[in-house]
Amino acid sequence: MKRKFFNIARIPNCIGAIDGTLIPILAPKVREDIFVCRKGYHAINVQAVVDPDMRFVDVVAQWPGSTHDSTMFESCGLKAWLETGNHGWLVGDSGYALKPYLVTPKIRPSTRQENAFNTAHSRTRMVVERAFGLLKSRFRCLHKTGGFLQITPERAAKVFVVCAKLHNLCIDNGIDFDGQVDQHPDMDGQPYQGNVEPNAQRTRDALINRF
Repeated sequence: MKRKFFNIARIPNCIGAIDGTLIPILAPKVREDIFVCRKGYHAINVQAVVDPDMRFVDVVAQWPGSTHDSTMFESCGLKAWLETGNHGWLVGDSGYALKPYLVTPKIRPSTRQENAFNTAHSRTRMVVERAFGLLKSRFRCLHKTGGFLQITPERAAKVFVVCAKLHNLCIDNGIDFDGQVDQHPDMDGQPYQGNVEPNAQRTRDALINRF
């Protein structure tokens, strides 16, 4: 997996690309307000990690639409596992906190190396955007154009997980999607504003120096 990610844009030690995606649902009867996402409709927010082949290798489907991507990650079992040793790192957008095991782009790059790193990071991370786009094109019920899921948030979460597994089966068995793949528009526009761990900063600086 690390070798395949490296071949995309020469970022070493990468074990996955992470992002969140919004799955539209009908307004639930309980705690309706917390399901209103930043785009103004009711949804669940799902976190996923994909491999270089756009397979879903880790999915967290349990959060209401108002939940920020970084909050989902801070509470997930994958984060706890990554903290147990040097397994490699994920690549995520600027909505996530920079961690020794989660590399985010450089905000306001000012050098040639920083710009080159950001370009490589974007090319590597885009595999998760493409995976979401392909998933929602294969299973239109997950996309707004397919109509909001007419079920409870809990059932909607289960539907997403099943669709992700079927998506993986399609990739494993070479079943191509012959329709138009939608772009994934759910990128979080608000960069993380919290504190940055010194070890995380050193990890990213070392990566930037490779470019």
